[in-house]
Amino acid sequence: MDPFSSSFLSSFSLSNLPLTLPPSNSSVLRISAVRIEEKPPTSTSTTTRTRTPQPSRRQIPSPPYPTKTKSISTNPPPTPKPPPSLAVTIFNAFDDIINTFIDPPTRPSVDPKHVLADNFAPVVDELPPTKCTVVSGGLPPCLNGAYIRNGPNPQFLPRGPYHLFDGDGMLHVIRISDGGATLCSRYVKTYKFTIEEKTGSPVLPNVFSGFNGLTASAARGALSAVRMSTGMFDPSNGIGLANTSLAFFGNSLYALGESDLPYAVKVTADGDVVTLGRRDFDGKLFMSMTAHPKIDYETGETFAFRYGPVPPFLTFFRFDSEGRKEDDVPVFSMTTPSFLHDFAITRKYAVFAEIQLGMNPMEMIFGSGSPVGANSSKIPRIGVIPRYAKDESEMRWFEVPGFNIVHAINAWDEDGGDTVVMVAPNILSVEHTLERMDLIHASVERVRIDLKTGFVSRHPVASRNLDFAVINPKYVGKKNRYVYAAIGDPMPKISGVVKLDISMSESDRCDCTVATRIFGPGSYGGEPFFVAKEPNNPQAEEDDGYLVTYVHNENTRESSFLVMDAKSPNLETVAVVKLPRRVPYGFHGLFVKETDLKKL
Repeated sequence: MDPFSSSFLSSFSLSNLPLTLPPSNSSVLRISAVRIEEKPPTSTSTTTRTRTPQPSRRQIPSPPYPTKTKSISTNPPPTPKPPPSLAVTIFNAFDDIINTFIDPPTRPSVDPKHVLADNFAPVVDELPPTKCTVVSGGLPPCLNGAYIRNGPNPQFLPRGPYHLFDGDGMLHVIRISDGGATLCSRYVKTYKFTIEEKTGSPVLPNVFSGFNGLTASAARGALSAVRMSTGMFDPSNGIGLANTSLAFFGNSLYALGESDLPYAVKVTADGDVVTLGRRDFDGKLFMSMTAHPKIDYETGETFAFRYGPVPPFLTFFRFDSEGRKEDDVPVFSMTTPSFLHDFAITRKYAVFAEIQLGMNPMEMIFGSGSPVGANSSKIPRIGVIPRYAKDESEMRWFEVPGFNIVHAINAWDEDGGDTVVMVAPNILSVEHTLERMDLIHASVERVRIDLKTGFVSRHPVASRNLDFAVINPKYVGKKNRYVYAAIGDPMPKISGVVKLDISMSESDRCDCTVATRIFGPGSYGGEPFFVAKEPNNPQAEEDDGYLVTYVHNENTRESSFLVMDAKSPNLETVAVVKLPRRVPYGFHGLFVKETDLKKL
């Protein structure tokens, strides 16, 4: 699961909140620190841009992993940071009052001790490019390039409520060249990150965990307003985390989080990562963009959208093959705000799912829960619009009771474009999406929409709890056969990968699983990514390639980069690369081939 609703909350969280703080009878809950103290290995690179550690990030009484012995370094000691200003000290004191007396983290879903346990705990510092060791097999030539995985890694130890989706974006990059590999971990230098790094402490409230009930929302909203009035930060420069995914289009690489605009990043020849800046595409992109744009391999076009809490709740748009943004298509026929984390495209259409997750103001006002929740009385809908539409006049909505998707796998046209087929994991227990992810079960379903009759049929194609599914990128928007999905055991932990042959479901309503790979006792990974063995060969078979992912062994506390044969019956190991440092669990990844890296 990933931060699929931050776009919705981004504008809610910093404005239109009452500034009078109601009294609170909340009991005191003191939070112990959970950040891991680690020292990265001495780098073989000459890069020396590791961020200077700050005192507030070093007060860690009991990390969940043992402190590593510090290696001897010949580098001069870092220059001490100046003490915080009086204004920062006062604001932090108010933060502590709110976090201790008004809104302590009483629920497990926002308790840092629970959320940041095991390998969900962040790494302390960035890691410059550092050599890795191939301990099994060999890295195929088609992997020359970089595999990049995005995910949350809070810059500062949470002093109050913290949700898994609230961490600053960190990119973990394994750069592969001629059978060798280096690992680099760098923060995406968002506006939020740089302001808080300069200040030496958090400035913006956490979107997912900072607005639990009217009292907490009013308190944190008032404090944010005062910080803005003093010039501490300017929300017009963005409040996003860029912690969700990545996309390569228009010869540029972007780190994405749907509460903000994309951040352009670059992977250098030695494997380092540089943030180039926030991009608005010549002023044509406003507010935010989905973290799951769809790229048509054949046309080079990129399709995307944004959503939010005020009309139009959905806006559809696209980029041409050169990365130039086209005009917005606002969709006013979606009449209530809904979470639209992902969508799908076909050669003719874009397909959206309006699900039961949305605003839950009554829970926030009269309870102590999040302003986001499930509306059980709402009937989910699927919307289909021509992908080159100039307006929403041809948008059609189809009611699909019980169909709640967070991620879409793929979609395609059939019957000459009169039928749309979509494959996606349906969240059967959507009410637990934010609070109890361990209770979520996602059933991959095949949905068929007859555009002539309006009839919608659907059936499951696998019985396991599956999400974070991918396909061969060449098949986005057209009929594919194979799907590779992560096994939730339970979510958000991923114990293995399955391969589905969804063509089996066309004639027989059966479980389409044709291969399974379990990572092993105490080992968990992330979303797989498919890399074609011969990406430029039009005759290559769809599954002729490799699956790559990071895997962490919680028993040995070591992380590795795993390469699997996507065509083999059991997704056999092709190569294992031992990583020089732990890589925390994260969200979505991307492989960028060498020729594309050179275009950055």
